Amino acid sequence: MNSSSQNPNLGEAAGGFLASLPAEEGEKSQQAVYGFVRWYGSKRSLSLLTAHEVENYAGRLSSSQANYLTNVEQVRAFLAYARKRGWVKTNLAAHLKTRKSKARLPSPAGRRQSPANPLTQQGYAKLEAEIAKLKNRRLEVIEEMRLAAADKDFRENAPLNAAREEKGHLEGRIMELEETLKSATIIDETKRTGLKISVGDSVILIDPDSGEELRYTVVSPREVDPVKGMISSHSPIGKAVIGCARGETVEITAPLGKLCYQIKQIEHK
Repeated sequence: MNSSSQNPNLGEAAGGFLASLPAEEGEKSQQAVYGFVRWYGSKRSLSLLTAHEVENYAGRLSSSQANYLTNVEQVRAFLAYARKRGWVKTNLAAHLKTRKSKARLPSPAGRRQSPANPLTQQGYAKLEAEIAKLKNRRLEVIEEMRLAAADKDFRENAPLNAAREEKGHLEGRIMELEETLKSATIIDETKRTGLKISVGDSVILIDPDSGEELRYTVVSPREVDPVKGMISSHSPIGKAVIGCARGETVEITAPLGKLCYQIKQIEHK
């Protein structure tokens, strides 16, 4: 890395990291690390990479759960190495976290409007099952509250307070899911042409230059699960591929600029 050894760009830093690993391990890490580098640009100074950018990176990874978690760990190792070498001042690896869905209460206005919400049949059934599970848990919590209330000292009744708090969360989540199902429209699998990508389809994208393959399933915003490669139809990648056919090339906006991928395969479910 000669003159830039203390302030390398992402490409130089990645090369140094991979060279420091045993040959077999370096080969396994190469695709994940260079995928990260390509997303932000190999010429970009590593020291200019922000914690916010690193935090958002996990959301663009896909494939199976095993690959997803492995890729995250390999990029974390690269960032930890960069901190150890003194190339960055903060531990950026701590900001690369797998995403978890968060239950949020819809606003009063949102509940009144009840916008149309397209769901796959599988997604609809999944939400129904979650509601049933939450309602069963709600009955258990109500019983826990009854037993805790038998202790007449309400001032320091931790079990009662905890049960009340959990019941509030359960009620909010049940209400949110019921509103979602009330406004849901089930995607009609029989009306697909079989040629173009629509919500519920899986797609394999390939980078014509590097040969890197990305696999995604395009779903409604309510069904998003980054760990399983399920991305929103409203996301940049989702918007880019919806309505496209096999063999077409799509452009996806990344921090570096426009990235081009070819649609290698489409799978209808």
